[in-house]
Amino acid sequence: MPISATMAPKTDLKRSLTIAGHRTSLSLEPEFWDALKHAADKDNKSLASLVGEIDASRDGRNLSSAIRVWILARLQASHS
Repeated sequence: MPISATMAPKTDLKRSLTIAGHRTSLSLEPEFWDALKHAADKDNKSLASLVGEIDASRDGRNLSSAIRVWILARLQASHS
């Protein structure tokens, strides 16, 4: 079954942030960057501040995965 244009994989976007005093690079799909920025804006936090909170509670996951899981959990909580 061919992949439609809407299902085609998109290129991850890499961004650098300063978290806990050190620079780090994150690679996420554009949709996750958009969701993360929306969450930061809604919570009146900077993107770096929100990512720092996620980083502090990630329990061994890599940071990009922890962000995806955090976004999923937030979406699930808002629908329950």
